[in-house]
Amino acid sequence: MALTDQDFKKLCAFIYEQVGIKMSDVKRTMLEGRLQKRLRVLGLADHRAYCEFLFSAAGQEQELVHMIDVVTTNKTDFFREPAHFTFLAREVLPQLAAQYGRGNGRKIRIWSAGCSTGEEPYTLAMVLREFQEERAQERADFDIFASDISTRVLEHARRAVYSEERIGPVPPLLRKKYLLRSRDPKSGLVRMSPELRAMLRFGRINFMDEDFGLQERFQVVFCRNVIIYFDKPTQERLMHKFCRHLDRGGYLFLGHSESLHGFDVPLTQVAPTVYRRQ
Repeated sequence: MALTDQDFKKLCAFIYEQVGIKMSDVKRTMLEGRLQKRLRVLGLADHRAYCEFLFSAAGQEQELVHMIDVVTTNKTDFFREPAHFTFLAREVLPQLAAQYGRGNGRKIRIWSAGCSTGEEPYTLAMVLREFQEERAQERADFDIFASDISTRVLEHARRAVYSEERIGPVPPLLRKKYLLRSRDPKSGLVRMSPELRAMLRFGRINFMDEDFGLQERFQVVFCRNVIIYFDKPTQERLMHKFCRHLDRGGYLFLGHSESLHGFDVPLTQVAPTVYRRQ
């Protein structure tokens, strides 16, 4: 049985309240298809039964995280939008290293917000390790926090295991340095090296939470190809929350199709889809 109009509207309102994503009518078929997986897992007959369970006390406790995993989109690649990593290495890191490096004990903190299955934070780790090697005199130390709302993709990111098809964008030299091949050559799998994995820590963050549950501040935030799923008021509120966790002079990287045009936020554009906190 397909979603009724009433159940679809109720689900859309709930999804918007929980994660800020607006589900338009054109996404109705997609939502029905994705929820089919949960129907099979839970042994439920139809979408009406699923909605009744989801909105029950037990469903709110047991199913909410799984429902969010189903409705969120997780598309990413290693070295996606490579100009950002070039700008980070050439412009941002030298400046931050001069301020936080020299062995003064202060770490440069970078947040990969909406990290999906981990390709972005592991790309950042490679870029930072290369910078440390090339600019050893700076003695810069880094901390990468990677977050997502989906527990499923966070588990994947923590495992740090990828198919050989996924690592295509990684330059050959970096593959040789930082990627470990499986002992079984037929598996077609690689794993990030221990030195990269040691640079990352992971956490579940819901962007709708008022303060993200974070006490720390960052010098760089990557939040790319995430806000396109939110409406404009939600985007602007989210940018204000990011600014509260971004040091003055810190950098925010957005996706290539995202813009802060018309937003009243303390951010100045310094490169295509790169902004600096005032």
